[in-house]
Amino acid sequence: MYRALHDNWTLSGPDHAGVPATVPGCVHTDLLRAGLIDDPYLDDNENRLGWIGRTDWTYTTTFRWAPDGHDRVDLVFDGLDTVAEVELNGTVLGRTANMHRRYRFDATALLHEGDNVLRVAFTAPYAYAEAEEARLGARPGPYDEPYQFIRKMACNFGWDWGPTLVTSGIWRPAGLHSWSGARLAAVRPQVRADGVDVTVEIERASSTEAVAVTATIGGTGVETKVAAGATTATLSLDVADARLWWPLGYGEQHRSELTVTAADDTWSRMVGLRTVTIDPDAFRIVVNGTPVFVRGFNWIPDDCFPADDAATLETRFGQAVGAGANLLRVWGGGVYESDAFYDLADRLGLLVWQDFPFACAAYPDDLAAEVEAEARDNVERLMPHPSLVLWCGNNENIEGYQHWDWQSSLGDLTWGAALYHSVLPGVVAALDPGRPYWPGSPYSGAPDRDVKDPSTGTVHIWTVWGSDDYTRYADYTPRFVAEFGFQGPPVYATLRAAVSDDPLTPDSPGVLHHQKAVGGNEKLLRGLGAHLPAPSTFDDWHYLTQLNQARAVSFGVQRFRSLMPYCMGTVIWQLNDCWPVTSWSAVDGSGRRKPLWYELRRVYAPRLLTFQDAALTLVNDDASPWTGTLELSRRSVTGAVLAASSVPVTVPPRSVLAVPLPPALSAAGDPRRELIVATAGPVRAIRFFEEDPAVDYPVAAYQGAVTAVPGGYEVTVTATTVLRELALFPDRLDPAAEVDDMLVTLLPGESATFTVTTAASLRAADLLSHPVLRCVNEARP
Repeated sequence: MYRALHDNWTLSGPDHAGVPATVPGCVHTDLLRAGLIDDPYLDDNENRLGWIGRTDWTYTTTFRWAPDGHDRVDLVFDGLDTVAEVELNGTVLGRTANMHRRYRFDATALLHEGDNVLRVAFTAPYAYAEAEEARLGARPGPYDEPYQFIRKMACNFGWDWGPTLVTSGIWRPAGLHSWSGARLAAVRPQVRADGVDVTVEIERASSTEAVAVTATIGGTGVETKVAAGATTATLSLDVADARLWWPLGYGEQHRSELTVTAADDTWSRMVGLRTVTIDPDAFRIVVNGTPVFVRGFNWIPDDCFPADDAATLETRFGQAVGAGANLLRVWGGGVYESDAFYDLADRLGLLVWQDFPFACAAYPDDLAAEVEAEARDNVERLMPHPSLVLWCGNNENIEGYQHWDWQSSLGDLTWGAALYHSVLPGVVAALDPGRPYWPGSPYSGAPDRDVKDPSTGTVHIWTVWGSDDYTRYADYTPRFVAEFGFQGPPVYATLRAAVSDDPLTPDSPGVLHHQKAVGGNEKLLRGLGAHLPAPSTFDDWHYLTQLNQARAVSFGVQRFRSLMPYCMGTVIWQLNDCWPVTSWSAVDGSGRRKPLWYELRRVYAPRLLTFQDAALTLVNDDASPWTGTLELSRRSVTGAVLAASSVPVTVPPRSVLAVPLPPALSAAGDPRRELIVATAGPVRAIRFFEEDPAVDYPVAAYQGAVTAVPGGYEVTVTATTVLRELALFPDRLDPAAEVDDMLVTLLPGESATFTVTTAASLRAADLLSHPVLRCVNEARP
């Protein structure tokens, strides 16, 4: 029997007492709710809240309890953040030092009938981490923060997209678990294509007698006994006519309920039968014997103050799937996500790559015992999920050791090699041997190989954002790209709500505070290069840098998809944000879709036309052949057809076809006034011969019509001239408004209809005017 302990908590610190507290939650949200601090996401308020992470805090509650007839009562915490002492009725039950673990304490002898007082006293994270740094020796990292010395979400300490808001609190559910006889301490289902092998561990409350254990799935059941004195058993279930779980786009997500019972304790989960392997050189993910081209996103914590909000997860996963993704990589500077996260991935068919939480720093191997306990806990918790296809040891730590000048500063100090090459793979091999383990990313398959070698394993490509034009992606021929990306500001409504500057400018204080990357705004402008005109106003800066983000990432995706099956994956940095910030995300910190999201929906679609060098490449990542006619034409910017060609094409499933461009189409008579159009059924691609500032565009002219429809408006734009990268930003009129499409190029005579979802009453003239309606060749007001 389980009873949640989420009521009547208060929070106290040196200068605060009896503040009403929410569990699950954290100190920052409790203080904010009580009106004791300002919104950490507004302006530069973050800068005045650093004291919270340097303060000891205590959570206290009083709850009534009466004996319930069970042999034992455990106090269970699913997450304590981070260094804590747990006290019940004046007696210390235990101490914790890991945000990423669950904790269970035998409270039987300390509970009494009536009121019981529970206290959880948290040590300031900085005090603990800095003491450990002094004890173990300083080690290199990307920021002047001691996050590698405490088992806590690393990005709490700030990142190049996140604020420094170091939390404490009871961040996941807490409760009392009453039980008798024996309980299932661990259940580890190892699935296969035709069944499941279940290893159980039991804990006894008192009796040493044998314990009967049963397991059932899909009408099949087996029973065994855990002998007296023993604690483990394995049950094998073969499932006749098993239906497999498949990734999104490859088949159905069949799951069955697996139920395990020991004495009076029952464990039940939905599991999916499937196999998964990794080809280590090509880093090809193979599910049920079928290679999967990964169209993925990196996932960071969706809020600086994590809350397991099912509705938000549904929205965010819908945005990932809506953009064409089939994989999320849970990045190593965050957390192991909630059960709801992985269950939703199971249901949708989204593959999950799970980093163990180590990122971008040298970690002491002295953490091995704690890391092993953490890994065992989370491997056991998450292994029932078929969506989880990879355990990865860390993010960029092996690269750091090889390439970031760590070795000269480390001397004889350890940096984590034992964790990634021994401790973590040992846990996975022992508990979850059917799921691949990869020591880190980037990684080339062996400790002595250069992680930057693109010919094997995974690579991260940051030269483009760091220093190069985005066309540099064309120089890479990788096997699998696990990180690459380009920045763009958040949606206007998100930025406006987070920044009080009046007026907003690219360099106004609040806008700069919500840009955490060193030199980030300078790189945004440098990245425009010859591709787009230099902005002269804030509105131009906002539109053009968002557009350039979309183009840069799109260029990389198209390049890497055209290399299939040599290259078998792109994982974009990143899907989401944890607060309102200029970053690499496709969905901003308020959950609004940036122009990048709309462009990714096009280039992550199963079927893609892409210009690559002197060829038009057809990418068919679909289970059916792509058969039809490829229509090619060279046109003037006025729409006149200057040359044309038709080519019958058949692209087999999961393959790529390159069609050379005929000479009459590949060379322009007047590059400043010409473009190429390619269509194959509903799929279209356009290439201009010159970059936009060099194109002799006519000033944009169009006819617009706005029609009220249930739930909002339809905005139809009919082009009189070419309209380059047409975009509609209704959030400038109503912060809650959304549009269904963006970045559409229209040729003269073509029309596009945009659906705006809003509850507000909007004027047609506003929807059709600057800065709501934008295109590259617009008339400047």
